[in-house]
Amino acid sequence: MKAELNIQSKKLELIQWLSTIEDLSVLNKIIDLKKQENKDWWNSISDNENNPLKKDCKMQMLEN
Repeated sequence: MKAELNIQSKKLELIQWLSTIEDLSVLNKIIDLKKQENKDWWNSISDNENNPLKKDCKMQMLEN
């Protein structure tokens, strides 16, 4: 419960701070950060990393 209140407090603090920003470059950096956080990790790994995962998924689908 205490951690949840702390999270909510941090969110409110950020909202208040964001509402005061007038510099477009700062806002664009925040937007870029948000986009980075929303990227699918699957698209950021190499073929060498995702091929074994694909094979494993196919094997599991065949077993079911």
